[in-house]
Amino acid sequence: MKNFVLDTNVLLHDPEAIHAFEENTVNIPISVIEEIDRFKKNLDETGRNARQISRYLDTLREKGDLRKGVPLGEGRGNVRVCFGINHADYLPKELLYEKADNRILAVCLALSKEENLPVIFVTKDTNLRIKANAVGINAQDYERGKVATIEELYTGVESVYASRAEVDAFFKDGRMSVSKFDNLFPNQYLNIIDETDPSHTALGRHVKNGEVAALRLTKDIWGLHPKNREQRFALDALLNPEVQLVTLVGRAGTGKTLLAIAAGLQKCVEEQVYKRLLVSRPIFPMGRDIGFLPGDVQEKLRPWMQPIFDNVEFLFSGVEGRDGKKKRGYEELIEMDMLALEPLTYIRGRSIPFQYIIVDEAQNLTPHEVKTIITRAGEGTKIVLTGDPYQIDNPYIDSTSNGLSFTVERFKGQGVSAHITLTKGERSGLAELAAELL
Repeated sequence: MKNFVLDTNVLLHDPEAIHAFEENTVNIPISVIEEIDRFKKNLDETGRNARQISRYLDTLREKGDLRKGVPLGEGRGNVRVCFGINHADYLPKELLYEKADNRILAVCLALSKEENLPVIFVTKDTNLRIKANAVGINAQDYERGKVATIEELYTGVESVYASRAEVDAFFKDGRMSVSKFDNLFPNQYLNIIDETDPSHTALGRHVKNGEVAALRLTKDIWGLHPKNREQRFALDALLNPEVQLVTLVGRAGTGKTLLAIAAGLQKCVEEQVYKRLLVSRPIFPMGRDIGFLPGDVQEKLRPWMQPIFDNVEFLFSGVEGRDGKKKRGYEELIEMDMLALEPLTYIRGRSIPFQYIIVDEAQNLTPHEVKTIITRAGEGTKIVLTGDPYQIDNPYIDSTSNGLSFTVERFKGQGVSAHITLTKGERSGLAELAAELL
């Protein structure tokens, strides 16, 4: 048995966190309850989580005394609310008891001295983990829902070796069996290399049961042609209607958003496989926010959606329609209700069928928010998540706990999904150099 003490940020990150500690006692300091109360009126994800954990604790209160501990169910431990009365004496003089973080540390110290059980303090606050260590408390980050490390994130691409005869037959037949290769995931992309000549290669996608389908050269998509191997993989996944969920990870300039929008326009406007292209992104500023914006919803959204507008305008520049005339622009598609640029704010409760949905900057979403988005998908809908886990503006998540990385790892074994990590920048030589040096 152990005593786990949870910080406020853990419960705001995951309101189900109290169930993640097996048959141990989960302790919630009263200071954490007070901090949660200050978040409950927020209209964002933290507010929703604050209200959820408050409701759940209230349900437990009806089953028993939270001061003594209430069982969480079979195979799980107890949860209790701890007060810090007379705990100030446990703190070093340098730490003021009036500060909420220090009162939480005082509870940890009191439990370690008054109960003969190991105490583990769980917080996502880096500095608070350092302070806990300084006063002799074992502190850990909350690991549930995190990938091991961002460097170990599933890339969706694998290089395999085959004989020259196998590579030549693959070019001719368009299919080959790779049963000799282990641990291939559905829709994993392969770079098949000749064992005797590394320059003799072929590209394929693992379909199922060890069978690989060749990737044929695709025509230009809205004036775009893949510039590298990874972009070819990405376009193949984006244009395949059988792949209902696509995740694209890559640093700035690798073409994630541009490829996704081009493929979406191709499938919605040209091929009419989907009724509408819906493009969205979470609203998180880089640096200081500019405050409230005047105007209606569309005018307020314009600064946040400008990167999407830039990509769409680029794709429409010089592109001709079926009648040979230059397309008027994305305004025409918006008027025809074939293209929509919307915030994610009001997606909860919707059901979205037969649409091609692109969520840009998905690394700023929590796992719960991504779950909310994907579960909105109706019949015949495809969802594309793009982002760079190294560029996160949401203060409550990091490169290993964000919704994009979480989705990549959870869906890598599913036949309805595909993932590609893009590494080569194609925006410009300067952008690529900046990404490497800065």
